[in-house]
Amino acid sequence: MTTPVLEVDGLTVRFAAEAGTVQAVTDVSFSLSRGETVALVGESGSGKSVTSLAILRLTPDPPFCAVSGRAVLVDRSGSRQDLLTAPEQKMRDLRGSRVAMIFQEPMTALNPVLTVGEQVMEPLIYHRGLSRRDASSTAEDLLAQVGIPEPRRRLASYPHQLSGGMRQRAMIAMALACDPDVLIADEPTTALDVTVQAQVLELLQSLQQRTGMAMIFVTHNLGVVAEIADRVLVMYAGRVVESAPRDLLFNRPLMPYTRGLLASVPELIPAAGQRKPLQTIPGSVPAPTELPPGCPFAPRCDWVEPALCDSAVPPLEQAAEQHAVRCARWRSCN
Repeated sequence: MTTPVLEVDGLTVRFAAEAGTVQAVTDVSFSLSRGETVALVGESGSGKSVTSLAILRLTPDPPFCAVSGRAVLVDRSGSRQDLLTAPEQKMRDLRGSRVAMIFQEPMTALNPVLTVGEQVMEPLIYHRGLSRRDASSTAEDLLAQVGIPEPRRRLASYPHQLSGGMRQRAMIAMALACDPDVLIADEPTTALDVTVQAQVLELLQSLQQRTGMAMIFVTHNLGVVAEIADRVLVMYAGRVVESAPRDLLFNRPLMPYTRGLLASVPELIPAAGQRKPLQTIPGSVPAPTELPPGCPFAPRCDWVEPALCDSAVPPLEQAAEQHAVRCARWRSCN
């Protein structure tokens, strides 16, 4: 996993609001190699989904939203294309073919007046140039791969005729239709039971091994992160607060927020005599319009030192090789 396929640098997203400009994502940078999975984790409101949408230019147009920075897609020949400055027609050619996305809420992402078959067939016809007959056969195979029973019959179903889990699986089939170089998966297994979730994760991993597809995986589920991620970016209040390879992050988290997330996961079988209340992080993620001075996590942090933590937002500091943390006190609290 050394060849980069996507390089995100200084991604910042601002929305226009009645109260003024709201900065939802600030200076997010990371690279994604072929065959690699980078997980974006954090509570709701941390900026994970906005980051994903901004990379594909699916945020509102200016002046309602302003996106700055770079998101460079690198093809196998080494040719580079900045997705944030590419013409819209070029983006239409790239979306769904080289970069695909599984959206968080399938009921609002799927077109209610088109059958599932029409929507799965669309990228096959538009990007791969298949005939309707070949596209229909391929769409049936895709629905079967993601675990939808009676796939031929489901091609003629409308989204409202499917359960939430089946709609999510149909959306996954759409995203995988053209074997994309990069897949952005925004909570792709939220609506699925654990058995189907395992099948979907296995499908994504097998596709990665076969095609070298890279993946940005947005999730709240740290169990899924432990299974599928190579690297993890922890986000809070629109910023990356810790970045590390999966095993390093799970075994030696440095940011108090990351430690709180890991501590809040319940143990399936507690150690003998070790039963204790489930730990929680007090409070909630602040709204972008109500960020505190200094570190945005300071009001919820057990290690806060007001004179230090309230003075400025700490930089993302390189704590070790491949391990970065945004905390003024990370040395003291570890």
